[in-house]
Amino acid sequence: MPVGGCSLMDLLLVQHGEATAKEANPARPLTERGRADVLRIAQALRSAGIAVAAIYHSGKLRAQQTADILAAELHVAPAPAALDGLSPNDDPATVAGALDLLQLPAMLVGHLPHMSRLCSLLLTGDPEQPTVKFRMGGIVCLVKEDTEGWRVGWMLTPEVIPAT
Repeated sequence: MPVGGCSLMDLLLVQHGEATAKEANPARPLTERGRADVLRIAQALRSAGIAVAAIYHSGKLRAQQTADILAAELHVAPAPAALDGLSPNDDPATVAGALDLLQLPAMLVGHLPHMSRLCSLLLTGDPEQPTVKFRMGGIVCLVKEDTEGWRVGWMLTPEVIPAT
């Protein structure tokens, strides 16, 4: 469980919550379970004092809905915004190169394999080097250390928070 608030150098990477199958709904909104999982995560973050300055998402409905739930619970203003480069198969170097332009601490809500590849790129310099196993609705907090680059600060997944 995360302890305390985010620092000015933190980046929270979020995989969207569980989404409806493409065959059932091509727009792929969050399922009821997906909404419930993201809400539990958001409530746990709020209870732990985690705050972010901005939330960005891929623009896909499931990522936008996830970002909106997190923003509402964490009282983040302005509203979450779409950010180019967060779609499932985008080059993670696009977002990595834009991090200096984002207001930190920031939350990025996206998809696999992109979130995994972005995390690996920031941690190892190689997007193909597996580093973290993301879960739907889960969060990985990366901390920027000036001289040493990015490090994993903490992780939180819906499975570790009891359903109420």
